[in-house]
Parts: sequence; C-alpha cells; structure tokens
Amino acid sequence: MEHTNKKLIAVIGATGQQGGAVVRALQAGNQFKVRALTRNPAKHRELLDEVIQADLNRPETLAAAFEGAHGIFLVTDFWEEGTDEAKQASAAVRAAKDAGVKHLVWSTLPDVEAISGGKFHVPHFTGKAKIDRIVKDAGFPNHTFVIAPMYYQNLVGVLAPQKQTDGSVGWALPLDPTVRSIHMGDITELGDIVAGAFARPDQAGHGEYLPLVGDFMSFNEILDTLNRQGHNLSFKQVPKEVYAGLFAGAAEIAETFSYFQAHTYLGSDSYDQIALANKIAGQQPTKFSAWAQMNFPAPKNAHSAAR
Repeated sequence: MEHTNKKLIAVIGATGQQGGAVVRALQAGNQFKVRALTRNPAKHRELLDEVIQADLNRPETLAAAFEGAHGIFLVTDFWEEGTDEAKQASAAVRAAKDAGVKHLVWSTLPDVEAISGGKFHVPHFTGKAKIDRIVKDAGFPNHTFVIAPMYYQNLVGVLAPQKQTDGSVGWALPLDPTVRSIHMGDITELGDIVAGAFARPDQAGHGEYLPLVGDFMSFNEILDTLNRQGHNLSFKQVPKEVYAGLFAGAAEIAETFSYFQAHTYLGSDSYDQIALANKIAGQQPTKFSAWAQMNFPAPKNAHSAAR
C-alpha cells in the first residue's frame, strides 16, 4: 500500500538548472512528496502535481509556499538583474523557520574572501558563502550545504568556444591552462546529492559541505579531452587587464579565474567532502570525458561533407 504520509520537500528555483535537478532526483527516489516553487506557476504546470508560486523578492509569497514542508532546497541567482542574495536568503530562512521546516539544504559557494585573505574579490562566490552563517544560526534541526562546481554545461553555454582572431575556434581566457584548478561537474547530478541529504540527515544534516565534483582539471586537460574526441580547439591565455575590458561582467570573471589559479575552485583540498558527497548521492559523478562524448556538439569538420 502506498504511504500517503511521505514528507514534503519544497524546491526553490524548480525551473532552474539546480532546482530542476533536485526535483527530478526527488521524483526518481520516490521517498518524498515534491512541491515545485517558481515565480510563474502557470508557465510550468507540467512540472509536477504541485507547482506553487514563490518569489524570493516577495517574502509574503513564502509562507504558503513552505507550509507543511519537512525540507526546503534553497538556491539564489546572483546573475539575475537586481538580486540581493543576502536579503532573499534571509527572507527564505525566516519563512522556513516560521513554517516549522526541519531540514534546509542551501546551495552555497566557497568564501573567496576568507580563503584568499581578502586578496580576491569574487562577490558571486563570497556572497553565497556569507549566507552559510545565517543558515547555521537559524537553528534548524538539520541543515546541509551543497556546493555546485563549474558546470560542464557552461562549456556549451556561457563558456562555449568562440572564433578567435587567428581563425581558430577555442578559448581566450585569463587563466594559466597548465594549472589544475577547476572542480567541474554535470549540474544535473547535484540533485542526487540533495535528495541523498534529505534522505540521510543523520549523515549529512549537521552542516556538512557536500560539493558535486565529477572532475578536477586544468584547461589544457579540458582541451586535450575534447581534441582527443575529434575536436580541434585552441586555448590562448590573455592578460587579466585585457580580458576585464572585453564585456560587461568580464572583470568579475577574470578575478574568478585568478582565484581558481591561486586556490582552485573549491579553495582547498576537499577530498573528504567530495567523498562524503558521492557517498550521500549513492553514485560516482560523471567524468568530463564521458559527459563531453555525449553532450559536446560533434566537431564541424567531422560531418562537413554531409552538410
């Protein structure tokens, strides 16, 4: 007989990459009821049985969205115009406390300011890290921190290879390509860690940090992996000052790469945290080469005859 008394998990940002991954993993695990939270429920009826409006910029929408929830997955979007992550997260934490939520999972990032002793200024990392304390201090019976890596998906998205001035296709970035510095992963697999944390609060509900890491690479290793798969991509290291002037937001990205180069993406040897995350997820995350084989568009020259 099916138990109708499954605990309810409410997922913020259910239409985004992280929230969507969490919704799918929870559905697949079938251990919890899932409530998808989005600003435009009418647009996303197909998502789930329960799609509810929640807008982190309108805290009054959160009480109904969180009502009856055992757990909440919280993520904020730094890149969205006008977002105040601290304000959004504080409102969500308050509303979750008021709703009697037992387990909050917060998607955070490393505290670059602390790690680098103030040398690097990467607000889209540090801003999330500062919220960890708010989550900790709220006193939920259980809380968990998950850390998203650099998405493999970025390499076919915002960081897709571009036509370069020398006619090649590839990357021109302010990064030493020989330094192994980038913790990466398939963002769709973050859901497995989050679902695992909700299912095993005894092992992952006491403020553990659980990073999703499928691979740890230098840019040369990324390039070699792709070129071995038949691509012909280039990499050129450009000075930080030059890159910073190329487009809006480039300075922050340049600073982020400088931080990676000095401290790595996660900022420390996170071997134990990664091992725990994989254990909680119940599987090893996908390696970059396997992901690229399936998801990186075939090299142009490979089927140019067919065009």
